[in-house]
Amino acid sequence: MTTAANRLDLEARDRIKEIICDILEIEPSEMTDTSRFKEDHEADSMGAIEILSQLERIFGTDIDQAELSRMVNLATVITVVEEAIAAKSDPAN
Repeated sequence: MTTAANRLDLEARDRIKEIICDILEIEPSEMTDTSRFKEDHEADSMGAIEILSQLERIFGTDIDQAELSRMVNLATVITVVEEAIAAKSDPAN
């Protein structure tokens, strides 16, 4: 669960969008929060894995590959990253 403290700032959200656009080779203006990577931007599974890997590296966290099925657009990717950061900072984990 994400909390206000775990929400990504605008700069981090822009960085996520930049990473995704670079990997999918599209212009940022072509991507909205809800445009779907596979259906709207012709992403493939290798692109999804590369996105996951880059996000883990940039944000210093682990994201389970099972989360790939949720990471269908920019909004859900941001949510998954926020959750991963929250899990990392949770002392119970």
